[in-house]
Amino acid sequence: MWRGSLVPAVVLLLCALAPLQHAAAAAAATCAGVAPARRRPEVISIKDFGGVGDGRAVNTRAFRAAVYTIQHRRRRGGTELRVPAGRWLTGGFNLSSHMTLFLDRGAVLVATRDARRWPLVDPLPSYGRGREMPGPRYASFIGGDGLRDVVITGDKGVIDGQGEVWWNMWRRRTLQHTRPNLIEFMHSTGIHISNIILKNSPFWNIHPVYCENVVVTNMMILAPHDSPNTDGVDPDSSTNVCIEDSYISTGDDAVAIKSGWDEYGIAYGRPSSGITIRRVRSSSPFSGIAIGSEASGGVRDVLIQDCSVFDSGYGIHIKTTTGRGGYIRNVTVDGVRLTRVRSGVRIAGDAGDHPDGRFSSLAVPTVDGVRIRNVWGVGVREPGSLEGIRNSPFTRICLDNVKLFGGGSGGGGAAWRCRDVQGAALGVHPWPCAELAASAVAAAGSCVY
Repeated sequence: MWRGSLVPAVVLLLCALAPLQHAAAAAAATCAGVAPARRRPEVISIKDFGGVGDGRAVNTRAFRAAVYTIQHRRRRGGTELRVPAGRWLTGGFNLSSHMTLFLDRGAVLVATRDARRWPLVDPLPSYGRGREMPGPRYASFIGGDGLRDVVITGDKGVIDGQGEVWWNMWRRRTLQHTRPNLIEFMHSTGIHISNIILKNSPFWNIHPVYCENVVVTNMMILAPHDSPNTDGVDPDSSTNVCIEDSYISTGDDAVAIKSGWDEYGIAYGRPSSGITIRRVRSSSPFSGIAIGSEASGGVRDVLIQDCSVFDSGYGIHIKTTTGRGGYIRNVTVDGVRLTRVRSGVRIAGDAGDHPDGRFSSLAVPTVDGVRIRNVWGVGVREPGSLEGIRNSPFTRICLDNVKLFGGGSGGGGAAWRCRDVQGAALGVHPWPCAELAASAVAAAGSCVY
């Protein structure tokens, strides 16, 4: 008798523990091993190269000399360049392979505000021009091309892009070229960025493009909500990118996955794939987590897990448009919490501008295999919109256990907006549109991928 009564009790206990076990597993999961922060056998200081951290002396020559020394010494295991406490004003500089840039607590790396000190570089081939202006673009503050095994880390040191001068040029329409990113790596592998604070980037904060094995973890990325285009992390035509355990509050998308712009991205043909975004807390007047709209090379195999978005425009935003071409497929969103957002989920086929008039109206993107599950929102003004492209509907769009509540006592009266979309919905509040099948059988058929 005792044994028989124990069975249902054990079942109930296991059911009660399952969510806790799932949460513990999610908390323990990490992808940061794709690019570990390696310890270097040699440590040098920027002071060894005449650096002065008084906030007035310009240290561009010192940083470039230090990187040159690391590059040509080629110490086995690499070299760490340590930046001690102080305000280190400098122009932009590139890093070297097998190098760590370490910012001590109290160290602030400050970008010069003089645009004349920022060199110009070629536009990205997958964009065909600068993102804002035709022609070349300003080089990033910190960057590198064709590197391996690079670490930027520290003890809560700061990189300050002093972006306000650039934002004002954008507002006044006096920009001559596309603004510089704060950190950009190209054609590189084994990039690790962690344990520092980025603030006031002129443009995008972290932009790995044509890269693989990239880790961004334990970061704080800050810019005012009215600062234009200050995206947090933008993986672009890159593979195996891990973004974890970070806080991002900026003036544009906190995270935006990209892969080139219209005919240039189609021709370059390099997708973004294997992207993991986990335990990121974000706030933005635009999107917490976005895919696109520049996704012409394709985006696939994306996992967004255990994230929270607050005081933002959109929670999850997948965006593309006719002329982009490419594809967005195999995207899983699991365990996202939304607080005070204008729109919970938006999947749009009419978002984004074009680099020029040479895009093809026949380059119609596909969006297929997007599963959004276990999403909870409060203070959500509108649940969202799922709007594909006429004669090319977005397919296998599946909502599972998505509960979005408005700020009022009645839970909000706004409805989902849907067109040109196919898929399924189970356990969704408010109830979604008729385009999404509502039976378990239909959901099983629509959501297996």
